[in-house]
Amino acid sequence: MKNDLAERRADSGESQADLAAAVDVTRQTINAIERGRYDPSLELAFALAAHYDSSIEDIFDPDIE
Repeated sequence: MKNDLAERRADSGESQADLAAAVDVTRQTINAIERGRYDPSLELAFALAAHYDSSIEDIFDPDIE
């Protein structure tokens, strides 16, 4: 699943550790999501969207064909 999490995080001046602490996951989880190696749970996707005051669809693109 594609996402623009790294760009949003960089624009806000946060480190991966900052974002991880804000949504109660590990920095490694944020890294894996940003690299497209891990798809977040629905609960985590909602937490990330709320953190950036966005919708899940604004951050994540399921790339369904």
